[in-house]
Amino acid sequence: MFDKMASTAWINDYALPWGINILIALAVFVVGRWIAKGVIAIIRRLLERAGLDEILQNFILSIANGVLLLVVVIAALDRLGVDTTSLVALIGAAGLAIGLALQDSLKNFAAGVMLIVFRPFRAGDFVEAAGTQGVVEKINIFSSTFRTPDNREIVIPNGAIYADVITNYSARPTRRIDLVFGIGYGDDIRKAKAVIESVLQAEPRLLKDPAPVIAVAELGASSVDLHVRPWVATADYFATMCDLKEHIKIAFDENGISIPFPQMDLHHFQSESAKAA
Repeated sequence: MFDKMASTAWINDYALPWGINILIALAVFVVGRWIAKGVIAIIRRLLERAGLDEILQNFILSIANGVLLLVVVIAALDRLGVDTTSLVALIGAAGLAIGLALQDSLKNFAAGVMLIVFRPFRAGDFVEAAGTQGVVEKINIFSSTFRTPDNREIVIPNGAIYADVITNYSARPTRRIDLVFGIGYGDDIRKAKAVIESVLQAEPRLLKDPAPVIAVAELGASSVDLHVRPWVATADYFATMCDLKEHIKIAFDENGISIPFPQMDLHHFQSESAKAA
């Protein structure tokens, strides 16, 4: 009789309350997970409407999912009677320690988010950043991958990229070619300009608007410097620049226009004793 009463008391005092709490905690966890999935779906739709990069979308969704799951777990543990205040403090302390240990990684992560959000360049652009020139192949959260003109692959931390000046050569559809040609003081400036203009008119890749500029820029120590500034599509920049240099040099040679180069004049003097000898 005593054992039966003790068993009944144990069931009423411990088993039944704990069983009910466990069931409620499970219900809180299941319902919380279901609500979290709904919230994640809403956030996903909002991010897609905002037109954010897919990499940033996935990262934000993973962070949001982790936070919501943590809230659900804490709520379920609280229903079981666990001291969640101490648990939250422990999680905060662990997060602080991890943050201090991963300062550089967090800096690269923050820079990666800024690069994805503000988009100073995209995959496929030719840029100069962190002392490197190349085509951007990948933009990840912590680093970006460049392919250099000589086909090397360089991985640069995003922190180094965002902390430096970024030059995007592919951002605009057109670019100006800046060339300088020096002619001799004895050459005809008008003839030289006419020769350059004929070469420019024969080049189909040059744009008519803006019109090319041919102007005397400087009267140098040994040459008259002419600035030649035509415009081309960005994709044609390098090839057109090289061809123009070659064609203008050939045209100068054919028309007798000289391109001065540095020279040194040596003057030899003999002393009287040397002359006598």
